[in-house]
Amino acid sequence: MPTGFNGLLTATVVLPAVAALLLALGIVRNDRAIRWYAGAVALADLVLSVIVFVLFRPGGDRFQLIDRFDWIDTGTVQASYLLGVDGISAPLVMLTGLLGLCAVFVSFHIRDRVKEYFIWLFVLQTAVMGVFTSLDFLLFFLFWEIELVPMYLLISTWGTGRREYSAMKFLMFTILGSAFMLVAIVAVFVSSGVGSFDMTLLLEPGGALDASRAALPMGVLFWLFFIAFAVKLPTWPVHTWLPDAHTDAPTAGSVMLAGVMLKMGGYGLLRVNAGMFPEQLAHYALPIVALGVVSVLYGAVVTLRQTDLKRLIAYSSVSHMGLVLVGIGSVAVIGGSLTDAGLTGAAMQLFTHGTITGLLFVAVGILYEKTHTRHIPDLGGLANRMPIVAGAFLIAGAASLGLPAMSGFVSELLVFFGGFRAFPALTILAVLGIILAAGYILWMIQRTMFGPRPARWDGLTDASLVDTVPVALLVISIFAVGIYPAWLTDVFRDGLEPIVSVYNVGLASTSP
Repeated sequence: MPTGFNGLLTATVVLPAVAALLLALGIVRNDRAIRWYAGAVALADLVLSVIVFVLFRPGGDRFQLIDRFDWIDTGTVQASYLLGVDGISAPLVMLTGLLGLCAVFVSFHIRDRVKEYFIWLFVLQTAVMGVFTSLDFLLFFLFWEIELVPMYLLISTWGTGRREYSAMKFLMFTILGSAFMLVAIVAVFVSSGVGSFDMTLLLEPGGALDASRAALPMGVLFWLFFIAFAVKLPTWPVHTWLPDAHTDAPTAGSVMLAGVMLKMGGYGLLRVNAGMFPEQLAHYALPIVALGVVSVLYGAVVTLRQTDLKRLIAYSSVSHMGLVLVGIGSVAVIGGSLTDAGLTGAAMQLFTHGTITGLLFVAVGILYEKTHTRHIPDLGGLANRMPIVAGAFLIAGAASLGLPAMSGFVSELLVFFGGFRAFPALTILAVLGIILAAGYILWMIQRTMFGPRPARWDGLTDASLVDTVPVALLVISIFAVGIYPAWLTDVFRDGLEPIVSVYNVGLASTSP
């Protein structure tokens, strides 16, 4: 059981919330000052998150930088404030810091209720950071739920179109998923027999979670968690909240939603479903991979039909998140040296998709601020007027369809390596999704950035200096992972090794 209080993770998690509290108390009043205050806070949190990533040592203790103190102790029930990172969560903490800074910079155009806007954006960042660092199930669930409030308010108050409808739809779907998770967490607590929500105990191979005394069948627990995380990922058929939420959210909301909030679902699948239920994952690997392939193909086909830029990127996210399921399911091939490829690819997909889709939404946000439209048929020939925005679209699009030397290529290649060995026919179908991605990405770029330009766009200006900051940060991250992926894959593999080892030694039984 990890002990101690390092303090770094706590500072990284609570800094945005403290900044939000100070903002609410009126430490900064002028709207312009509030924007730069928000930028300074987000930059500081990015620095802390990078320090967390750098200080994590692969090959050391499984969970590092521990912050712990008892939170609830009634004798029979124990819950702790327990934060820590391993090779799975450390990169995602850094991703959250990076996209948090990008979200602040793309929000400089906000003119309505500026103080409240940044308060809720900071609360959202703290909640997501808390999810990735919590090692106590009760604390994990608390942060998971806190995230709903700021995102609902960001969409419903500062969104566009049918913002109230989209915000409520987001809330209803995610609360439904949370209900499944809460039942599963309580059942796991009862089944463990240790009177604790401590994930570090429950994640031990052959540890505290015992099927013989389970309050619910282990297969039922597996699917309760799976449904909760699948809603957030999202996967078909529980994906329908995502296109509406993306379409009507403000740009920063879309960046955080696609960049890190969807990753909460993938992180949960890796941490809980793969980490705590190895026999059940092995038993249900085929339907999980099949569900992933359906998501890949369905999302890609529907994306081809979209005429709204945000909606197009939203459906492409459904497609690309399907690859996470393909990678996770492939680990159930017992034995062999390639079993970790798919799982590492799934984890990499969480990071790379966050930066790629974040860049796409940043570019769309800048474009919308200049043109006040996202309707693709109304655009065209903008590359000469907006070269920075056009470059962002081209780089993000190329990375999304898996061009070598860009981050998307690394994660997709690993997923396909692992998936092909496990389920070759299904993996070949998933590869078709990448072919379709080339179609819808290149077609979208051709229709918006090239070809004849309507006369009304002759006076357009390119991205401002403030807008260029998030573009540059995300472009650098895409190439950094694509050119030298080992700095990230080595960390992910260290975090996934305890999970992979369970499959490599062979499971005696795969019954649910």
